[in-house]
Order: sequence, then C-alpha cells, then structure tokens
Amino acid sequence: MKAAIIGCGLIGKRRATNLQGVELIACADIYLERAKKLFPKRAAYENWEKMLDENQEIDLVIAATSHSELPRIAQKVIKSQKHLLLEKPAATSSLQIDKLEALAQEKGGIVHVGYNHRYHRAFQKAKKLIEQGAIGELMYIRARYGHGGRIGYDKEWRAHPHLSGGGELMDQGVHLIDLSRWILESSFCEIQGFSHTYFWDMPVEDNGFLLLKTPKNQIAFLHASCTEWKNLFSFEIYGKKGKLMIDGLGGSYGLEKLTYYKMLKEMGPPETVIWEYPRQDNSWEVEFKHFLQSIKEGKNLGPTLADAKETLKIIETVYESSKQMALL
Repeated sequence: MKAAIIGCGLIGKRRATNLQGVELIACADIYLERAKKLFPKRAAYENWEKMLDENQEIDLVIAATSHSELPRIAQKVIKSQKHLLLEKPAATSSLQIDKLEALAQEKGGIVHVGYNHRYHRAFQKAKKLIEQGAIGELMYIRARYGHGGRIGYDKEWRAHPHLSGGGELMDQGVHLIDLSRWILESSFCEIQGFSHTYFWDMPVEDNGFLLLKTPKNQIAFLHASCTEWKNLFSFEIYGKKGKLMIDGLGGSYGLEKLTYYKMLKEMGPPETVIWEYPRQDNSWEVEFKHFLQSIKEGKNLGPTLADAKETLKIIETVYESSKQMALL
C-alpha cells in the first residue's frame, strides 16, 4: 500500500515513523520547506489537493493539520475512495462530521479518527482487566489532563478559534471524553460543564470542567487544563470490586504506570499491583496497525467518525452553557 501525509508537523512526523511497512510516497504542508526537510526523499507539495490529484496511486492518507482544515481534506479523500486516518478531533463541529459520515457511507473506504491515547500500553492493559471483570461493574471515572503552555502559547494556532474550533477542551479534553466513552462503553445522556479562560490572553478557554452521566448513572468527572504548570495525566476508573489508576504518558508527563487496587472481602487496604511502562510510547504504532486491520477486514474497528461526533457534541453543549453563564 502507498500513503501520503498532509501536515508535516510534530504529529505528521510521528505518523510517518510508524507506517508498518506502508510506503510513504508524498507529503504536503503549507510550509513547503518543512515538508522537504522532514521527508527529503519523498515528493513534497505546498498544496495538498495538487498532491492528491497528481498521485492517483495513493491508497491511504494521513491528515494531521490544524482542526479547521480536517473536514475539507476528509471530504476530498473520502470522495476519491481512499482510506483515511483523520487526526482528532476530526472537525470543529458535529455538523461537519454529519456530512462526512454520509459521504463515507456512500463512497466506502475506512475513516479512522486518530485518538491514539486508547492505544497506550496502560490503557490497553486496563481495558483487558475491565473485560475480565477485575474491578467489577464500573461506577465512575475521574480524570485530569493538563500542561502549562509556553511563552507565546496564546499566539499559536490553537489559540485562534477559526483554526482550532475551541481551546483546551478541543485539544486535550477530547482525549478524556473519548477515553471515558470507550472505557464505559456508553454515550453520555446528561452533560454538565464549564469552560473559561483564567490566564492566557486568548479567545478560547484554557480550562474545561465536565460532569457527564450515562443512562446507567455512571459518571465521568473530567478536567482539562493548560494552566497545570507541571504536565499531568491522571485517569482513575472505579468499579465495585476495585480501582484502576493510570498515571503519566511518558516523556514530560512522567512514567506511564497502571495501578490495580483489588478490593478484599474484608475491605480495608486493597491488594495492589503496579505495571510500569518505561519504554518509548508505542501507541502510534499500535494504532496504525489497528487502522490497517480495519482496511484488511473491510470494516471500521474504531475510533470512528461517530465516536468523534459524540465527543464534539459534548463540547458544543459545554460551550453553549458556558456562553449562557457568561451572560448572566
């Protein structure tokens, strides 16, 4: 199979190094020199549409651009009946995804949305433990994800709503929502939340707080922040027989670690087992392998456009309620 990448920044580079034997033949970026520097032996383009038109042999496309460009890229790729790995959040509104879903159903081809956090070693292990009944029926989730930004953060593309579609909820918050839906295997029927800009001089939020409830009254209590100052990832899953806690994602977020607290019959201090994952993050590799498996089987194994749409609907609800609160 032959692939092309649109967007040669940090994420595009990570995708390019985890192609599982797929041949990368072309790349495109609005900064042509960046594309040439990153992939000196590949055909480089400034215009991604020209790249697709001139390379009909492309089988799959990876789109890793600013959020606002993703729907337009997806539309052309889907129309050309090529497979697509579309980075999260896939669009800046749920209505955009509605149109992409309809087009994908008409044209066929696999559209995988890039929520790589599902594929971290700790989450893969946690999911298996839950499926084995290790912590019993799930009750609720409590999760935090944050960083401290950097000088000039409020001038970067993520700070511009026409490019990003939103702030911290659209950046790190979408991962927390997607992970919660995936772990609980449920949509959320009640959505409460608040987004606000506390520190950064920008029109999008630097903090988002969510309280989400499933039809079974399971709760996801989530906080995404870019005023955390010290990078943090914490994801706690509570069941009736114990708890799973995931800390860190590697790198600046600290050692990736899964802790299993097993409740004893007499209760009291639980039995504790810890798995540590000091090796380099392999989630990008595992995710791409899953994407290729979807292509091979001819069915989307997820995350899907439908998953991405549900996540965006939650954020849209919070944005709307926060806007109303600001008017009070």
